Amino acid sequence: MTNLEKYNQAFIDNFNVSADKLSGLQYQGTELWDSVGHMTLVAALEDAFNIMMETDDIIDFSSYEKGKEILSTKYNVKF
Repeated sequence: MTNLEKYNQAFIDNFNVSADKLSGLQYQGTELWDSVGHMTLVAALEDAFNIMMETDDIIDFSSYEKGKEILSTKYNVKF
């Protein structure tokens, strides 16, 4: 499974959305992406990529696209 597939799967599993809905998805933009869902997503991504995200990055993780940016620039995850 590629890193992009792992990333997408975390969103699909946690927020019960289809892959075609990922682009443009934002925090609190779907019912399940609330504060609890956000932390569940972070935990899934940390497990998938074997990383530990910093608090500031968790707070800044506000959309599907922003998450990819944070993971690629700060945690060396290649997409």
